[in-house]
Amino acid sequence: MEERSTETIRNAYKGNVKHGKSEAIAPKWVLQSTEAVMQYYLDRDLTLDRCVLEKFPLPQEGHKYMLYAHIPFCKTLCSYCTFHRFLFKEYKAREYFVNLRKEMEAVHAMGYDFTSMYVGGGTTTVLMDELAKTLELAKKLFPSIKEVSVETDPQIMGDPQIHMLEGLVDRMSIGVQSFDDGILKMTERDKFGTGQEVFENIAKAQELFPICNVDMIFGFRGQTDEILHRDLETLLKLSPRQITTYPLMVTSQTKRSVKDSIAAPHDIMAGQYRMILDMLTEDYTQLSAWAFGKSNNEGFDEYVIDNDEYLGVGSGAFSFLGDSLYVNTFSLRRYNERISSGNNGVERRKVFGKRSILQYRLLLQLFAGRISRKYFKDVHGVDLDRALFKEILALKLVGAIKENPEDHDRFIVTDKGKLLGLVMMKDFYSAMDNIRAELRKPLKEADM
Repeated sequence: MEERSTETIRNAYKGNVKHGKSEAIAPKWVLQSTEAVMQYYLDRDLTLDRCVLEKFPLPQEGHKYMLYAHIPFCKTLCSYCTFHRFLFKEYKAREYFVNLRKEMEAVHAMGYDFTSMYVGGGTTTVLMDELAKTLELAKKLFPSIKEVSVETDPQIMGDPQIHMLEGLVDRMSIGVQSFDDGILKMTERDKFGTGQEVFENIAKAQELFPICNVDMIFGFRGQTDEILHRDLETLLKLSPRQITTYPLMVTSQTKRSVKDSIAAPHDIMAGQYRMILDMLTEDYTQLSAWAFGKSNNEGFDEYVIDNDEYLGVGSGAFSFLGDSLYVNTFSLRRYNERISSGNNGVERRKVFGKRSILQYRLLLQLFAGRISRKYFKDVHGVDLDRALFKEILALKLVGAIKENPEDHDRFIVTDKGKLLGLVMMKDFYSAMDNIRAELRKPLKEADM
């Protein structure tokens, strides 16, 4: 992309938006074909088997692991959210945090150590004293942890108790979604304040943490190019260390409540993504298809890119260890019973074949914008061009990747490739959300 000043980009988009000329990156048929292929593989591979696991497999020497912790509580539930969460009740949440720490101690007793930790939800900060105690224990048990990432909502950034997390959290990720009051009202996120109030809360508190990330969503119904443009302008004014721009994800769980009410037609995605790239890449380095940072060597939301293996603690947490995906019980009751009695929380498992793992890693590297032949040789012991010949050829034919004349090891991922990576990752996460929906469906009141 040729160098242009931020002001030039802004002026160009004001003209293009006014005359309806927001340029797409890829034709509609390419996106539709990509999603059809993704759906085939997801339907084939993402089926989980029931299991009762006594304990996780022991850590392997020389392997790098990340720790994920899930906090499944929210004070209000957003209609479009597909993550595992329950309405907050303080006594349940405090009991849960106690067992979460017990599970961490059991993992430590097995010999695990971790290079980083990610805390997701739900709303991780519903009880900041409990969260602080949990992070302190994690750093004590696992001394190799160098970075802790935590998700939260924008209202928390205005709470004086946020100072309890200063020095414990290296990266705070705030789910803003939009600064537009109309979008916030439509998505029921006006409960966190107006767009201006959200802006002010983040501006005041973002200096508490080394990295502050602002999560945004595009693809809302009624989110015109003008609205998206204003959101991007607001982001540039706020100037957080990181920005993440997700496409709205519609799953089987949210289809009825979202598709015809807050989701925009699918075919606007490419044009909106073009605008995001053009407006953000002047001031930010692109870290993945939908993440942007002030520098190019910092952690971000998609921890699965830089961590081949991760272990999840908490109800509904996912782990990927060796060749297997493990999923903890989604029942709060069963989780508390199992952990308090010294048992493991896993209820589902999927064992993947070698080729499926290679395809998964290729997807993540396309999404990250860096496909490395050396990685596949060193980590998986394969020649990428031979092991995934059809996949590499297809990406070349549609113009998603091309050879790098200056570095044979790394392909160049084009803007079209970044969009395809975004679309495929969206479909992958939507499929994972469908799994969450299926595992939550049989829960009864006593399980919550």
